[in-house]
Amino acid sequence: MAAAPQRRLDRWWDARLQPTDTVLLTQRNVYILPTRAGLMFALTLFTLLLASINYQLNLGYLLTFLLAGSGLASMHLTHGNLRGLQLHLKPVAPVHAGDAALLEVVLAAPPAARAPRHGLGLRCQAAGEDTLAWVDVPAGGQASSHVAWQAATRGLQPLPRLVLATRFPLGLFRAWTVWRPAGRCLVYPRLEPLPPPLPQTAGGGSDGQPLGRAEGGSETEGVRAYRRGDPPKWVLWKKAAKQLEGGGELSSRDTRTPVRRQLWLDWQEAAGLAPEDRLSRLAAWVVAADRQELLYGLRLPGRELAPDRGDAHRRACLEALALWQ
Repeated sequence: MAAAPQRRLDRWWDARLQPTDTVLLTQRNVYILPTRAGLMFALTLFTLLLASINYQLNLGYLLTFLLAGSGLASMHLTHGNLRGLQLHLKPVAPVHAGDAALLEVVLAAPPAARAPRHGLGLRCQAAGEDTLAWVDVPAGGQASSHVAWQAATRGLQPLPRLVLATRFPLGLFRAWTVWRPAGRCLVYPRLEPLPPPLPQTAGGGSDGQPLGRAEGGSETEGVRAYRRGDPPKWVLWKKAAKQLEGGGELSSRDTRTPVRRQLWLDWQEAAGLAPEDRLSRLAAWVVAADRQELLYGLRLPGRELAPDRGDAHRRACLEALALWQ
């Protein structure tokens, strides 16, 4: 029952806020209310005013209205500390489910601004006040703030609503704005904590050792007898005179490169597990194969990625696992 009002409030925010990656703070989207300290300050002023009226204290009137003027000026400065700022969200890097995604927000002050903005706190709306990331924006300049957000499920997930708040300068008022970023974060499947070894494939083991060797590489493996057609740079000329004098043959450098096996990470290799657990195992295998620099491919129901290696191939495989339905 306690969650029902929160869900209604979330729907109200979603209906009110249009998703955008850049937002300009104006009077229409900056809110301000007194803090607990502000309420106590107002109560103190009311008490001073009653005492001044009751005892006809001219200095009491002076003190009361001086403090009241300071409070009103504080309210204006607190609201102006946010008004005019422009917020921009940079693209979010993909993460695995359960890991924290780092949201980088750039806060830019108007070019004509003469005063810096102090005490700006940024957080996810669902997080508590203790998670605020504090930042100051120089006059006419910009600054970056980072907020951590944990993605629970895989897929292309919408980003959470962000709250930018300030209590500068006296803490009597709290001004804030709620921003709904339009960007999305690609969340890979959760990695299986202790995955089994990489699956066996026909013609080789799972340890990444070469199954054979091919000619034409640049790595020198040893020395062999000269063959007709070998390039002159392969011939060991330092030993040629001694070998020919003794009636022997020329020798050439043996340059051969390893032929690595093609590893297939197949959906059927994780049979017996729930679909999400299968995806977690395949994601762990993709990461393990990439670390071992293996030539690997991925087979999913309805999709197949040819064997390859490198960061681009790893990202393509993890993206296929993240978006699989």
